[in-house]
Amino acid sequence: MIDVRGFTVGPLQENCYVVRRPGATTAVIVDPGDEAERLVEALEVLGVDSLEAILLTHCHFDHVGAVTAVHAATGAPVWCPELETEVLANIDAYTFAGFGPFESYRADHTVAGGEALGLADLTFDVRFTPGHSPGHVTFAVRDEPVLLSGDVLFQGSVGRTDLPGGDWPTLLASIESLMDEFPPDTRVYPGHMGQTTLGHERATNPFLRELARHS
Repeated sequence: MIDVRGFTVGPLQENCYVVRRPGATTAVIVDPGDEAERLVEALEVLGVDSLEAILLTHCHFDHVGAVTAVHAATGAPVWCPELETEVLANIDAYTFAGFGPFESYRADHTVAGGEALGLADLTFDVRFTPGHSPGHVTFAVRDEPVLLSGDVLFQGSVGRTDLPGGDWPTLLASIESLMDEFPPDTRVYPGHMGQTTLGHERATNPFLRELARHS
């Protein structure tokens, strides 16, 4: 079983994750949204001496606000959804009033869905899951029942679709694609709120009643 450590950061209570094999000194970090110093200190406490990548599910400011600082501290390259690289590169132009300022970053690599990223002795299969944002991706850890779902699916809820590029039918189709591909016991590590499983959400999530009727 892999080691997934969650850190809830920033005013919007975003979940950032450090993912590695148990006891490994190499890891990746997913969606470092804020509190860069705390996240870097956590890597040190965990004994991670090589951060191999910063993976981004999407580029809303609460998920990327600490990217530049974490990169500066660790040297880890950034993998960004290709449709959202300009958001990351001009983050304050896409930030809600009253938040920030944040440091922009020009992505080192892009993903579009369908890639297999070999990082930290793990394989992350990238799935294109738009609807909350235009380029949103979900990272599935191969041979492990784990999805890092960003803001697609939450415990008892789903990602909002009233932001630019959001679309409810597209989001529902993205969630259905994950539920069709991965087993019900797959653990979901979302961008907000607590962990859940695909099966639990299909059966109980009030936003997914249409999918539950077809299960």
